[in-house]
Amino acid sequence: MLLKGSCHCRAVRFSLRSETPYPYMWCYCSICRKTAGGGGYAINIMGRADSLQVKGRTKAYRATRGGGERRFCPKCGSALWVWDKRWAQWVYPFASAIDTKLPVPRERQLIFLQSKANWAQVPQGSRFGEYPKESIIDWHRKRGLLAA
Repeated sequence: MLLKGSCHCRAVRFSLRSETPYPYMWCYCSICRKTAGGGGYAINIMGRADSLQVKGRTKAYRATRGGGERRFCPKCGSALWVWDKRWAQWVYPFASAIDTKLPVPRERQLIFLQSKANWAQVPQGSRFGEYPKESIIDWHRKRGLLAA
């Protein structure tokens, strides 16, 4: 599936191919919450890093914890995607930056709940203190949801 995304001011536009477009995983870690999560969480999906095409200039933020490089628009500050050298073949766009209609997941996973803000409301879903053992691609594969 071809995903197209942009920042709020439209100075940055991007596209990438994704086999795993369901926005089912809500991350409550302090990094996602503070850089992209107005509701106390952020939702990342996954696409192929070698298919990422970008128009416009982005800036990177590297948190001290973890290996991720978070890309954002330097004009409006919109969070766009995360790339991590540990999984260099993938890029993780924030679902909030995607303009393409995404499929609606029937379930959700709520991760890094040990980092959630005390005010954040946690909806129904599978709950995890950190990352679940099941990867994003395995979650899609197990449910027959891999996009062509």
